[in-house]
Amino acid sequence: MLSPAAFTSGAVALAVATALTSAAPPTGPTASAQRPAAMIPAAPAPAPATQDARTQEAPAQDALAQKPYMGWTSWSMQSSKYPGLNPRGDYSYLTEANVLKQADAMAAKLKPYGYEYVNIDAGWWRDWQWKPHFDAYGRQQADPERFPSGMKAVADRLHRKGLKAGIYLPVGLEKEAYGEGKVPVWNAPGCTTGDIVHSDLRTTNGWDSAYKIDFSQACAQKYIDSQAQLFADWGYDFLKIDGVGPGSFKSGDNYDNRADIAAWKQAIATAGRPIHLELSWSLDVNYIADWKKHSNGWRIDTDVECYCNTLVTWDNSVEDRWRDTPAWTRHGGPGGFNDLDSLNVGNGAMDGLTKAERQSYMTLWAISKSPLYTGDDITGLDSYGLSLLTNREVLKLNQQASPAARPLTAGDRQVWGAKNPDGTYTVALFNLGDTPAAVTADWSSLGFGGRASVRDVWNKENLGRYNGGITQAVPAHGSRLFVVQPGGPAPAMTAYEAEAPANTLAGSASVAGCDECSGGKKVGNLYVGGSLRFNEVVVKKAGTYVLNVSYTSGDPRQIRVGANGAPGATWDFPSSGGWGAAERISVPVTLKAGSNTITFDSGSGYSPDIDRIDVPQQQRS
Repeated sequence: MLSPAAFTSGAVALAVATALTSAAPPTGPTASAQRPAAMIPAAPAPAPATQDARTQEAPAQDALAQKPYMGWTSWSMQSSKYPGLNPRGDYSYLTEANVLKQADAMAAKLKPYGYEYVNIDAGWWRDWQWKPHFDAYGRQQADPERFPSGMKAVADRLHRKGLKAGIYLPVGLEKEAYGEGKVPVWNAPGCTTGDIVHSDLRTTNGWDSAYKIDFSQACAQKYIDSQAQLFADWGYDFLKIDGVGPGSFKSGDNYDNRADIAAWKQAIATAGRPIHLELSWSLDVNYIADWKKHSNGWRIDTDVECYCNTLVTWDNSVEDRWRDTPAWTRHGGPGGFNDLDSLNVGNGAMDGLTKAERQSYMTLWAISKSPLYTGDDITGLDSYGLSLLTNREVLKLNQQASPAARPLTAGDRQVWGAKNPDGTYTVALFNLGDTPAAVTADWSSLGFGGRASVRDVWNKENLGRYNGGITQAVPAHGSRLFVVQPGGPAPAMTAYEAEAPANTLAGSASVAGCDECSGGKKVGNLYVGGSLRFNEVVVKKAGTYVLNVSYTSGDPRQIRVGANGAPGATWDFPSSGGWGAAERISVPVTLKAGSNTITFDSGSGYSPDIDRIDVPQQQRS
């Protein structure tokens, strides 16, 4: 029997993630090459605020997911041990009555703001003891106690409210549906469950709860077709496929479900009803081309739920998204979006967060262009939670067709930015530290200068014009969100290539090829003492200068940046999305008038590869 724990992916994610991270390769690809270049006028560098087009492969089902979807999901309340939510035992919240109650509340409170999907998650075909129900063709059927009217009737009720209906499946053929291989496949004469899986009954998905389907067998596609047709006939508009790999903290051929997802895309295309296909739960970014080709959205991280006596907590695992989202940012767009998981900011004490944390949570999801689907009890939204979920200016930033914001600065005091279609910029300040702090956004990191007009989006207030940037006090785990109208041209910058012969490489550091990097090269192998020193960095006046550092990294890493022999500070660089993917972070350094050296030192750890630095000709205002 499959236990409820089989679906609690977040319960094991941190331990497995730690093991996988410690086994990660120490550095990106390198190659021996030199090219003559020293100090050259700055050319456009990879700019987080403005670039996203270079990896926009055509996604699946183009008519769907033109904007991040908005709605509600059952899983957050199902998985919580908050008093009263699951009175019949773990995961018992999921019932027809509760789904329709939430739908009524969403139609009344949130539908006017764009929330429309009501997504029924794991367990709809399982009883209170988690025993499953299947029809005569090995397809999941509603538990008669949880959903006495059946799944079609529930979808019909949702449609009558002007809402859309979502449903859930784990990837693979569930073990309990196998029936000794003798269960017939619907609309496929001669096919049985024994004909659709590997003969050794190898298992798959994030919990090994299913047999891996063998798509070299013609009957396998017929089984997926039968499931898709059932959901289409029931009237469902959305399907979440869970436990998908590569990813979900499993490795090896058994857990490669790309063929499953391709089969689902094909099945949906012939089922006669558009169905948004969402993949879960912690996918591998290295296979993004497959996720984009065959689906409309993909989870980028482990479950956000804490599986505790609240819905979430800051430490487990809301805060993880600031570290893990950047690797995926470039890949989301119309047709398919990066999914940061459910948004639990509306219920106060049940959420398990402070007000500042709730606002930061909503802010990051909105500017990352993540789907906005709450897991809260919509019937019990407090006034603050309702204000977060229904701020039209924030929702506009999420829904408009523009690149997602990405981090412009590193460390606990973060600035995220993106250019909007009307020429304004989305700028968010985050303080991930445990004490209040001032956070500064420099206009130069966004690509403009001078005086800019600033609007406080959460407070719906015009703050006036700020020269060169803006500094604001931000509470612990807090945020500020602005729309900025540039008032001046891009500041003059001087570019220094990492691979230039005038620089000094020490330890393991070496020059590597990089198609996305400026000049086609970078300096890599910066680990355990490897360092790169830029020599002869010239500025006219002494002061603090904000460097734009172009880099590549396949995972989050640290590097120490210092000037003129001083040790400097250690900065956290997020993953750029791969060792061949160039992105940019801004780092302040103190320089003297005249010639300077700037050193990037790996110390005792493993650091990102460095492409180049752009140094402004004027110091920070």
